[in-house]
Amino acid sequence: MPAPPLFVTAAGHPLRWRLLGELARSDLAVRELTAAVGEPQNLVSYHLGRLRRAGLVSGRRSSADGRDTYYTLDVAGCGRLLDAAGGALHPALHRRPAEPAVPAAARVLFLCTGNSSRSQMAEAMLRDRGAGVVEAYSAGSRPKAVHPLAVSVMAARGIDLSGARPKHLDEFTGTAFDFVITLCDRVKEVCPEFPGVSRAVHWSIPDPAADPAGLPAFVQVADQVAARIDVLMHTIAARTGKETQS
Repeated sequence: MPAPPLFVTAAGHPLRWRLLGELARSDLAVRELTAAVGEPQNLVSYHLGRLRRAGLVSGRRSSADGRDTYYTLDVAGCGRLLDAAGGALHPALHRRPAEPAVPAAARVLFLCTGNSSRSQMAEAMLRDRGAGVVEAYSAGSRPKAVHPLAVSVMAARGIDLSGARPKHLDEFTGTAFDFVITLCDRVKEVCPEFPGVSRAVHWSIPDPAADPAGLPAFVQVADQVAARIDVLMHTIAARTGKETQS
């Protein structure tokens, strides 16, 4: 009899399943995961290693504190492995492609340090995907001019960022949001509280402006942000559906 598929052996452990659940919500460091699951750090690190080797999560060294590593759930990778697991049991269990998320009313704020690239791209993409239903905003702790390469990358995707302006996060003090998402490790450490949000979601995405590769770095970051926006759309739809049922 063949061995169980990789997704089953990697995700089937109760603690690893809990870790995946935490990372499905936000990128987290080991110390944050340890606090979330209430288990010793060495045990959490061991199981994170198993998940990384299986390709379910990835890690990126924090740009704010090099001693920290932020772990990210590879949603697409999980989907492929889950599909393979179902198909290994029976051909009828191959997953169908996910249906596009139906836009639902929500207010989302994206934050990074300069509000010049990552958060601007995320705001523009979500506004484009949200079809006038999702309200998207962005700001920074130290705003500076929108990077021209961010404008170029968005233009290639059919999104006009030429009129975007950098905004300080103080502009939104006291404003209620459904989601506050930090895309920069540094701004995560100084993110203020916002009404309606118990804890900000973190996406640990590198600053393309700090990458000497130039345009390719911006393209890569735009691809990462687009993949995250797709997952966020499903999160918004699921959250609104639960509220409607309650």
